[in-house]
Amino acid sequence: MANIISTNRKLEFQDFKRSELAERLGRMARICSDLNIPILIIVDGWESSGRGYVIKDLTREFAAKNFDVAAPDKDDAWDDSYPFIRKFWVNVPKKGNIKIFDRSFYYKLFENLKLSDKEIEARISSIKNTEKALFDDQTIIIKFFLNVDKDVQKARIKDLKDSVKKDFYIDGLDKDQEKDYEAYQKHFKKLLEATDFPYAPWDIIDSNDRKAASKEALGIAIDRLSQGLERVIRQRKENENTERTYVKEKSILKNLDLSKEISEEDYQKKKDKLQKEVAELMYKYYEKGISQVLVFEGVDAAGKDGAIERLIKDVDPRLYTVYGISAPSKEELDRNYLWRFYTKLPKDGYVSIFSRSWYGRVMVERVEGFAKVNEWDRAYGEIANMEKEIYDHGSLIIKFFVTIDEDKQLKRFKDRQRNPDKQYKITDEDWRNRKKWDAYTEAMDEMLERTNLAYAPWIIVGSNQKKYARIKVMEEYIRLAKEHLKMLEK
Repeated sequence: MANIISTNRKLEFQDFKRSELAERLGRMARICSDLNIPILIIVDGWESSGRGYVIKDLTREFAAKNFDVAAPDKDDAWDDSYPFIRKFWVNVPKKGNIKIFDRSFYYKLFENLKLSDKEIEARISSIKNTEKALFDDQTIIIKFFLNVDKDVQKARIKDLKDSVKKDFYIDGLDKDQEKDYEAYQKHFKKLLEATDFPYAPWDIIDSNDRKAASKEALGIAIDRLSQGLERVIRQRKENENTERTYVKEKSILKNLDLSKEISEEDYQKKKDKLQKEVAELMYKYYEKGISQVLVFEGVDAAGKDGAIERLIKDVDPRLYTVYGISAPSKEELDRNYLWRFYTKLPKDGYVSIFSRSWYGRVMVERVEGFAKVNEWDRAYGEIANMEKEIYDHGSLIIKFFVTIDEDKQLKRFKDRQRNPDKQYKITDEDWRNRKKWDAYTEAMDEMLERTNLAYAPWIIVGSNQKKYARIKVMEEYIRLAKEHLKMLEK
């Protein structure tokens, strides 16, 4: 039977020495490093197709400090207790560095013949969104699939079985592919065609001859880096563009009723009961192995942290982690802005609570000019995709926006200054941000309008009276947590 996975290309680099090609690739990589351009190289393919052989040649002239190879164990390569794409995001390349995957996030698609069309579609959507986000963030993406004929694979597996390293190289998947070669071949062809994106195309290489395959991989990588360099330089010029198509429809915050209050008696009556119910619900989520992501955003001094503290008052502290998000560190700035949040997503059964979050991209970074217009403008879609990833994993995601009016903020700022125990809460930055009240209100309005998603809704909480806000947060959490459980049961 003919191999149905076609390379659709002639061998172009066989007249070169591998050492020459490696030197040229090394020079191109150093140029990318000097320009702070991240490079992602994915080497996937059949088992026993020579991935290690090709990777060794690809990296032979790379500066050791500028690259690393991720080779996940086959059994637990992508931990199913997190959203599908999370482990890849944790390993995205730093600016100026090269990340090589010996097997990638595609592995969970390639190795499983039993995935339903719905599961395949969802995972391809995740991969597509991720690769587009990295492409837009000036990452050069190179994807290789090493293809081998049935007889060649069979011979290599036999040789490896006779090798002293057989326990390292041979496992059940090798044997499965050898046994069901035709089924895997059709599966691979379908997936390769579905994930051959214009911004991240596959280069399929005939790997029946590993040395020839290595030469082709080196030559193609040189071409891809050259094309990528031109594209990134063009992107950096386009980043200066400030035009947008968004048209504001209404002001959500200016029309908000912030006068709602609750009496001290009602507050005390409700608080303990609600806190107990919150604790019971969070433990129920733990028992069922369902993770939760709770986001708190809002106006400075609105009372986000106080609302969080009351929400989790009776919850076992082993079940949750609260992340206070401040300005990104150098390590975080060296990667895509979403990286530091993917690393903080909770394992199944646990809760991540964000006091400020990825929405800083479309608020602080927008208003203060830390991100270019087209960077924060496209972030609305990138954020929606990430939240869909979380939701599709079965997780609960709720976003609370806690707000107060301008006069109430001024009063709370002054109260903090007068109280020695609260002076740490007020900074020069808070006063600077206050002077940009209208700009922040405009950014917050757009954020609330464009990211209020059915699967990740915004709950707007008026907090001119803190007690009302705290009760509101607990009641809304309980309502949405119960609804989510019912939805999952159905």
